[in-house]
Amino acid sequence: MNIAVSSFDEKKDALLDKRFGRCNYFQIYNEAKEQIKAVKNEGQISGSGAGVSAAQQIIDEKIDVVITGNLGPNAFKILQRANIKAYKCGEVSVEEALSMLNKGELEQIEVAGKAHHGMNV
Repeated sequence: MNIAVSSFDEKKDALLDKRFGRCNYFQIYNEAKEQIKAVKNEGQISGSGAGVSAAQQIIDEKIDVVITGNLGPNAFKILQRANIKAYKCGEVSVEEALSMLNKGELEQIEVAGKAHHGMNV
């Protein structure tokens, strides 16, 4: 299983970024290999449709689960159609977010948030 966590930084001790489409990086944890890698969020630089671009990148990276703070309506629909589960988390370290997921402490995102939530934040 591959788990993507939206983050501010590419370092292992980075904090989770509650924005999805406008986060700087996705930290991708490969559960089978127990390895984590950071990829730059392609949606971040989009003038519009950042969530859509980010969601497509998540699909291309073959992600099974996303941990973030919020998902806009378009990103939510794309991830839902691709059967990618998303979980809500606060601003903790990426490592802590992964630990919280494993302990069943995160709430699944079942309703989209507001559009353009990450703009100017």
